[in-house]
Amino acid sequence: MRREVTTVEDLRAVVGHPAPPAANKVKDRLSEAQRDWLAHSPLGFVATTDADGRLDVSPKGDPPGFVHVVDDTTIAIPERPGNRRVDGLVNVLQRPRVGTVFLIPGRGDTLRINGTARIMADAGYFDAMAVDGKRPVLALEIDVDEVFFHCPKAFLRSDAWKPETWDPSAVPSVAQLAKAIKPDVSDRELTEYYAEENMRKILY
Repeated sequence: MRREVTTVEDLRAVVGHPAPPAANKVKDRLSEAQRDWLAHSPLGFVATTDADGRLDVSPKGDPPGFVHVVDDTTIAIPERPGNRRVDGLVNVLQRPRVGTVFLIPGRGDTLRINGTARIMADAGYFDAMAVDGKRPVLALEIDVDEVFFHCPKAFLRSDAWKPETWDPSAVPSVAQLAKAIKPDVSDRELTEYYAEENMRKILY
């Protein structure tokens, strides 16, 4: 039997209310611990919406500390060369509100930052975000509205950081998946292009 939750009252009847520490943990500026987290995080996800409310979530990654902390209320995420779709950046031009999550491999807790973004073509900190001598092509600069640590339950439930549970061959390889959008390219060419050794040559 299907039963949809349609009101906040219905939702609270099922999940209850947060304890005061959880309800009050959201701040509007980075703490020293949160700045330290960003200094050690190599991976994050950025959620955006377009003018019609359609969502996009994009992974962002670089060496640990890739997120540049401009000050306690501003961060910047480098944009590297890619497939040029820039779905999230197009969305930001329509609706600048963004949500982010930053991870540290092996840790179940995460850092969430929500705020208002703008796209920077250059800024004084671009040199500080260079990798292998390559500056970012753009940066997503975010004014922090909400920042807080998120509990590790999702990672504990999923065992995401336990290598013995990993099975990357359970689904087709990147090259095999790419065949659907590149039918005229040979399997050999796709395999060579998407090989990690080759991909690492064109990261920046």
